[in-house]
Amino acid sequence: MPFGMAAPEAAEARPSETAMTTRQRLIVVLLLGTNFMLSVDFSILNVALPDVGRAVGLDLADFPWVASAFALPAAGLSLLFGRLGDIYGRRRMFVAGLALLALASLLGGIATRPALLLGARALQGIATAMTAPAALALLITAFADDRQRARVLGLNGTLLSGGFAVGALAGGMLVGVLSWRWAFLINVPFALVILALTPVVVPAGRSPESVRLDIPGAATVTLGLLAVVYGIIGWFVPALIAGAILLALFFRIERRAPAPLVAIDMLAWPSVRWGNIAALTIFSMEAGLVFLMTIYLQDLLHVGPLTTGLVFGIPGLASVAAGVVAGRIIARRGSRPVLLAALLVQAGLTAPLVLLGAESSWLWLLIPALFVGFLGHITAVVAATVIATSDIADGDAGLATGLVTTSQRVAVTVGIPLLGAVMVMRTDLLAGIHLALVVNVVLTLAVVAVIMAGLKRRPR
Repeated sequence: MPFGMAAPEAAEARPSETAMTTRQRLIVVLLLGTNFMLSVDFSILNVALPDVGRAVGLDLADFPWVASAFALPAAGLSLLFGRLGDIYGRRRMFVAGLALLALASLLGGIATRPALLLGARALQGIATAMTAPAALALLITAFADDRQRARVLGLNGTLLSGGFAVGALAGGMLVGVLSWRWAFLINVPFALVILALTPVVVPAGRSPESVRLDIPGAATVTLGLLAVVYGIIGWFVPALIAGAILLALFFRIERRAPAPLVAIDMLAWPSVRWGNIAALTIFSMEAGLVFLMTIYLQDLLHVGPLTTGLVFGIPGLASVAAGVVAGRIIARRGSRPVLLAALLVQAGLTAPLVLLGAESSWLWLLIPALFVGFLGHITAVVAATVIATSDIADGDAGLATGLVTTSQRVAVTVGIPLLGAVMVMRTDLLAGIHLALVVNVVLTLAVVAVIMAGLKRRPR
């Protein structure tokens, strides 16, 4: 996923650790390369968003749909496709997802109207929901040694964080030098190469026989999220009510399902509950911030995609640094105080952006604020992930990880349309951006206060 999908720093290898085989190294390169490609692509599309929207005739108020059309299926279907991969074969699901990604990217690259563009983005979201869980499962099952697995997952988190910076820079160059269409078309050759290598490098593996599907859960959560996002973008109350009902039904289904998509009962644990609430806040507010600043740069300052990529890419390097050192900070200070401090940094460095004006001289404030804010963002991501997966039995670790991953995807789905809808409440674009930034800060600080109180309570 695009915005700080970082993992805590893995433990250093010990002398007794089994060395990787040549095949394992190839698997790591192929699967981590796929996840890195998905992360880079999300960032590229963010830089290209204004150009893409204008080229196909979208209004400014509808720009969030370019992101939401992708994020909705990616959030709502990833757990279902992960389960389908368990049943029908993870490598088969991975290959099918990559093939769909190549096709969807080609369609997006030739789109001239909103319908085709948004349809292509939805197909890209479905492809990501098919590919990302299968890639992670194939990566984990390729290593029996726990320390090797930890190192690989730590590298995966760092690459996902770095993908944002690389994607911002690459997106600026592609769109600025060539065309916005290359934000889509760049995926096609990489996906085809990975498709050709996968059957040779990645073993098919075995599928467990006891896994069941939860189609009602997947249907209700996807339709519920779609209704909520549509209601937010259009300020359409009936859609919001319908979405709330569907999501409530989803929670009811998950509590009774024999093989739920999301382990709802785990939210009874304070650490899991507050860690996921933190993840929802971290990702929704940061995704919305990046969207707002993209509009600010390209529609108010009238800078090109290349400059936009540089503005995001330089601070984005902070995400790589934070992904490396966050684990050490948490080990010394503890995950709970680090989470609260990091959230305050994220909100505190968003607050000064309310002062931004319509002149390019304000970049002196924007770039340092984004740089330090990204440090807080990634550190908060790591701390929230640690909290959300702690205090549970080892046998439930996979369910806890799946739950926090779902929270991250849902947050990106909701954050951009929420702040985008606040932005267009003002006829003056700069005033709308300022209002959305105020909402961002206030919501983050409110959640910090709630989490601070919640984490003080211990389960009986």
